[in-house]
Amino acid sequence: MNSPSIRLPTSEDIHNAFVCGEEAVTELFISVIDTVKMLLIRIEQLEGQLAKNSANSSKPPSSDGLKKKLKTYSLRKPGGKSTGGQPGHKGHRLEMADTPDHIVVHTVRTCRNCHASLEKATVTGHDRRQVFDIPPIRPEITEHRIDILRCPQCGHHNKAEFPEEVSQPTQYGSRVKSHAVYFNVYHHLPLKRTSLIFEHIFNHRISEAVITEACKICASEVAPVNEHIRKQLIMSDVVNSDETGICVNKKLHWLTVASSPELTYYHIHPKRGGQGLNDAGILPEFYGIGVHDHWKAYFRYPCGHGLCNAHHLRELKFVHEQYDQEWAKNLSDLLTEIYREVRRISLYDSRLPPQTVREFESRYDRIIGQGLSVNPPSEKKEGRRGRTKQSVPRNLLERLRIYKPETLRFMYDFRVPFDNNLAERDIRMMKVKQKVSGAFRTGKGADIFCRIRSYIATVQKNAGNIIHAVQRAFQGNPFIPPITMAE
Repeated sequence: MNSPSIRLPTSEDIHNAFVCGEEAVTELFISVIDTVKMLLIRIEQLEGQLAKNSANSSKPPSSDGLKKKLKTYSLRKPGGKSTGGQPGHKGHRLEMADTPDHIVVHTVRTCRNCHASLEKATVTGHDRRQVFDIPPIRPEITEHRIDILRCPQCGHHNKAEFPEEVSQPTQYGSRVKSHAVYFNVYHHLPLKRTSLIFEHIFNHRISEAVITEACKICASEVAPVNEHIRKQLIMSDVVNSDETGICVNKKLHWLTVASSPELTYYHIHPKRGGQGLNDAGILPEFYGIGVHDHWKAYFRYPCGHGLCNAHHLRELKFVHEQYDQEWAKNLSDLLTEIYREVRRISLYDSRLPPQTVREFESRYDRIIGQGLSVNPPSEKKEGRRGRTKQSVPRNLLERLRIYKPETLRFMYDFRVPFDNNLAERDIRMMKVKQKVSGAFRTGKGADIFCRIRSYIATVQKNAGNIIHAVQRAFQGNPFIPPITMAE
């Protein structure tokens, strides 16, 4: 934003005003006051920008730089218990196997007491200790041979058929391809490092082209599962949504995610707004409750809406710290109190008592009113067009006042979460991908990654084994999440 030019009166201006009389001095003094007010507003804005971090705004933790680590802002109350296992907790350890793969017997040759020979002594028992280790790993090569038989009747040579999946003279099996996809997509490793892992662990280096082709095949095999996930999310009661920028072929694209506790669906598009959300194909057909972070594009859709209160708590913290306004802390405490009460009541009931709801609503309105009274709207300057820019606290208050039902949706409907952390956890993996592997070279590569990652994330949410699930996809039998019926 370009700052307007600032001109302070010179000594000559002051002298001329003094010569002209009281009216000129007053006019000059008023102009200085206006300039000071403008500078104070600008200073406040700049200080606010510098004071924002991941703990009190929507800025990502990566933007905090190398500053001192910020104290986390948690809704959890201290339990007062010591760290570690609590009394009565059943411990876990590495248990002995009943059928070890190898047994190594260590004997003793002479008596430890009298040094007599024990070569003919009878073994009276054993003590056991077991070592768990991984054997050397190398590729297992299976050769397929087909018989060629000569018919004794007509002399025709008859060939047996190779299995359908064995189509080349040499090829990699489903386990190799599933591990390549696992390292590249799940752990975000670049192609070169994935190839090196195969060389170091499996003593057999595969080419980058093999990894790329394995990802293409996997994306094709899980495409029907992705469509199943999309339709399941459309039928869900609540869907969490989030978006983030991602670089594809040196251009900014937008990756969106739609999540439920059992499902994850990623989609990438060059546009962030309605075009990208429409192309993802979920929100235009979704009529449940969408939980998001107040991005206006979401409000274009006919579903109900719930807002992320983790974002609100961070913004309220910023207003309290930067502007020293007590209402912000009071509202933050109220939202946290409602959250805890909802969690307590949800253990045995599906809604808060009506009287409790009214009391919380009344306190909410009262705090918003207090905030508005100390943050009056900015006056519109004469000759200026458009909306008058308001202060940060005023903008937040107006948003919380207008979108009160969406802010408190978690209080009215226990199915709605307090925050949007579910979608944010899913979107965080894409930021990890960018940090480890960088940008996508092509849109097709980004789309392949999103398809596989949707499948893998859904498998993980359903407590499945990821490598086994990817291998099943290569075998034509991918994991399909069970249908969850809406309440």
